[in-house]
Amino acid sequence: MKIKLDFVLRDIAGDLLLVPAGKAALDLNGMLTLNEVGAEIWKLLPEVADEEELIQRLLQEYEVEEEELRKDVTEFLDSLRQLGIL
Repeated sequence: MKIKLDFVLRDIAGDLLLVPAGKAALDLNGMLTLNEVGAEIWKLLPEVADEEELIQRLLQEYEVEEEELRKDVTEFLDSLRQLGIL
């Protein structure tokens, strides 16, 4: 999946943060805090073609109900889209 803006994932004092870099730093005011699954989704985004592939990869990694994972992934990706990141 295509990430439109430049971000760097950082672990700062145990918090996983997406820090805008380059033009993204000018466009967005602040950082995004992620949980462990959100950080894993972020890492997988450049490797997957679409949301379905992302969900299948996460199902291999985590013991979670597929329906709940689908809901959470869709919600996370919608948030990224609203911010113009995806």
